[in-house]
Amino acid sequence: MDPPPKPRTCRNLLVRLLLFCVVALALRFAYVVAVLGGAGCVSGDFCLFSSPDESLAFSGSGVASTAAKAAFVRGHDGGVATAAPPSLRALWTSREWRRSVEYYSSIFNRLRSDGYLSPSSHSLCVDTPIGYEVLALKEIGVSDAIGVAKKKSLPLVRQGNLFKLPFSDGKFDFVFVGLALDRSRRPADLAAEIARVVRHKGFVVIHTTLAEDLYSLTSLRVLFSGHDLIKSRKIEGPDSSATLREIVIQKVKLELDNSNILGLQKDSENLDSFSDGNSVNKCSTQEHRMHILKSAEPLIEEEPLKPWISLKRNVKNIKYLPALADINFKRRYVYIDIGARSYGSSIGSWFRKQYPKQNHTFEIYAIEADHSFYDEYKLKKGITLLPYAAWIRNETLSFEINRDHDQKEDEKGGGGMGRIQPASRSTNGVVRTINGFDFADWVKRTFSEKDYVVVKMDVEGTEFELIPRLFETGANCLIDELFLECHYNRWQRCCPGVRSPKYQNTYGECLDLFHELRQNGVLVHQWW
Repeated sequence: MDPPPKPRTCRNLLVRLLLFCVVALALRFAYVVAVLGGAGCVSGDFCLFSSPDESLAFSGSGVASTAAKAAFVRGHDGGVATAAPPSLRALWTSREWRRSVEYYSSIFNRLRSDGYLSPSSHSLCVDTPIGYEVLALKEIGVSDAIGVAKKKSLPLVRQGNLFKLPFSDGKFDFVFVGLALDRSRRPADLAAEIARVVRHKGFVVIHTTLAEDLYSLTSLRVLFSGHDLIKSRKIEGPDSSATLREIVIQKVKLELDNSNILGLQKDSENLDSFSDGNSVNKCSTQEHRMHILKSAEPLIEEEPLKPWISLKRNVKNIKYLPALADINFKRRYVYIDIGARSYGSSIGSWFRKQYPKQNHTFEIYAIEADHSFYDEYKLKKGITLLPYAAWIRNETLSFEINRDHDQKEDEKGGGGMGRIQPASRSTNGVVRTINGFDFADWVKRTFSEKDYVVVKMDVEGTEFELIPRLFETGANCLIDELFLECHYNRWQRCCPGVRSPKYQNTYGECLDLFHELRQNGVLVHQWW
């Protein structure tokens, strides 16, 4: 009798289970290849079912990757990292994530080769919302790295106020700023905080798309007083479609005074090297100013027969500084109108409407000695009225208000053009007693090289006293752009062949004043 056939149930179950496993593995493999581009696994590790934060975020190999994974899971403070939200876990498995991490890894590897970074460096990445840069540091072996941003992205980035960083003074050996200064509306305050948390002899690395001219590059340097410029070079950006400028600075023991700030290369097309040349004048950073002057409109060398036409037309030829350079790396933006007269004379009609501000809000100071205009300024917001006469010292002065045949049309409310009257001179105009203040001294006490200062000066001949005082005090170094109306014994509109008796200086003396200003690095324009 033949034996009964063996049941095939177990065999069928095993075959089905095996087929299910094969299909599951195939699907997982297809996902890794199609979505991650093969970058999801660590060489030598089994990762087909690994979690994103422990495996897929890391594609390096060897000791550096192992250290990075350990630090990533541990968290910066040594505790166990909390579970990442699904949005972050999805990001960590994306191609963009890997490309960005690999880009910054190449950046940091080069900086490590140059000696600015080491595995033992306490490192900070500023304004890094997601943490590409932090993970890149960990992957190359810099385990003590943390990022800070407005919102946390644990375990790589902690939350913090960028203008009051949650770290002690001198905590970090290496600070990577990236494009944070480009994005900031307060670059000077951010620079001050970065300088505070970096230790003595520590390095700060800045990436920027803005410092492509000598003026803006120098402005950025001035924000980091107390730091030596080590290197500036162009590098490829993350998407390869644009270039960045990488700037490496090192914190020195003492704050730099004006005599120690590095001079910069004159040739704007070669911003990758710098000189330590000493300036022959009082301005600590001069070469960027001289470079701007190469693009300034030429001065009118020959005295115009009809100045009320020639000088007025010349205003259209003016090359404004913001049209020649980037002005973003400044602490404050200031416009000072000396001899402001009414609001509509120049503040409202010209500066607020026509001056190119590159989207910055300017503090406005109106300096006017004629009290006829004071009530109008009480109604104007954003303008600080200084009810004095700009002068070379603090003292009481006689202020003459009159009108001559060649005077411009007077504004509503004014009694005529006012000027400081010499004590020995007689006049047919109205003379009042006013307070004068040392304008140059006020500029020195109120502003610094970190500020962007524009001045319009229409002081009815007093410019021949004020300008020398600016040179004497060094206040000229703090003025970025000057619009100067120089008063001289010009030909009168009313009377052909007759010069105005109101002013004693000649057109040649005015030209000397303009040339001296430009020779000392002041972008001055002939104003009307």
